[in-house]
Amino acid sequence: MADYKRAYISQVSDFNNQKVCIKGWLQNKRSGGKLHFLQVRDGTGVIQAVIFKGDVPENVFENGDKVTQETSIEVYGEIREDKRSKLGYEIGVEDLKIVSDSIDYPITPKEHGVAFLLENRHLWLRSPKQRAIMKIRHELIKAIRDYFNNNNFMLVDAPIFTPAACEGTTNLFEVDYFDSKAYLTQSGQLYMEAAAMAFGKVYCFGPTFRAEKSKTRRHLTEFWMVEPEVAYNNHDDNMNLAEDFVVYIVEQILTNCRFELEILERDISKLENIKKPFPRITYDEAIDLLIKKGKDVNWGDDFGADEETVISESYDRPVLIHRYPAQSKAFYMKEDPVNNKLALCVDMIAPEGYGEMIGGGQREDNLDVLLSKIKQHNLPEEAFDWYLDLRKYGSVPHAGFGLGIERTVSWLCGLHHVRETIPFPRLMDRIKP
Repeated sequence: MADYKRAYISQVSDFNNQKVCIKGWLQNKRSGGKLHFLQVRDGTGVIQAVIFKGDVPENVFENGDKVTQETSIEVYGEIREDKRSKLGYEIGVEDLKIVSDSIDYPITPKEHGVAFLLENRHLWLRSPKQRAIMKIRHELIKAIRDYFNNNNFMLVDAPIFTPAACEGTTNLFEVDYFDSKAYLTQSGQLYMEAAAMAFGKVYCFGPTFRAEKSKTRRHLTEFWMVEPEVAYNNHDDNMNLAEDFVVYIVEQILTNCRFELEILERDISKLENIKKPFPRITYDEAIDLLIKKGKDVNWGDDFGADEETVISESYDRPVLIHRYPAQSKAFYMKEDPVNNKLALCVDMIAPEGYGEMIGGGQREDNLDVLLSKIKQHNLPEEAFDWYLDLRKYGSVPHAGFGLGIERTVSWLCGLHHVRETIPFPRLMDRIKP
């Protein structure tokens, strides 16, 4: 079919009134008398292909009649404007070739249970809403990289195997590593601190693992996280960076994913309201707020999903909660010089009850204090000898944070559960497909 130019659906506006070949799959169809209307997708979009019996040979019209959901096909025809469609174009079919049949495709347009859909996750990804979620995830990752690259950060890859934990080994996956033990990383932060001493402004981006026996809608055992770290940044600098970063990525999603947000029926006005400045409250103020809202909390308690939801309901944009009790935070958090019972740390809570999306803080840069904290937390000093070197040789104030991709996608898309935000979710009871 030499007269037909290969085109992707996302490019059809460049081929108006031209003959093209689109290679993809049948998403859905309807027929009426002498017409077949095929919804064809190719990974870049969906276009309606119209087969009129009077325009095509009999075998082509028959192919349009028998083609089934998710059959792979090649469609040949002319692109023409169609203002009634969301795409703005359709293809008038002149030939239709079946590449490979799809017989009894299990995910039909009817409603299916989540357990069934997760068992068929490899096929569920083809569904319109799942494709929209994955497109938003893709754009989010691109926006994250663009933000840091455009602001003079250097990407530094952190290892997956680690000899020690950031915060103890309770929630770590332990693996055999030749003649010793290792852990799947729960954070690249410690390595980013080393990198920041070499390059100033750095970030890592990769999978992290938590062996938390939790079945909440906010937890996965494997998830992706981006973690910037900046030399000479203090606690306030860190909060400013987190705020600016989140505003940027939301703007990019609104600019590039309007169509996908509409497919998901997301209330876009909620995202359009994400502007600086974000409210900032101390842990003490958060405790007071919770008590006023009728929650039974005490000073020193960590905030769970219920408490985070109650706090978020008081604001129309993310809220930064800072200066938590030092006793509840990791050994590397720097104490507040004004009150050593508090740590210079911050959590960013997403609005609409989506929970913590960012956690971070200023790191302890004093060698003696850090040594003392490692002992207080009963951590093996020898596992952190290299980390302690960072305080021996030119230590400086520094700070950073981590943002979880899946929770952020869940919030941006307005999803109930994070399991739909990653192509192949790993949960307590699921490691397949």
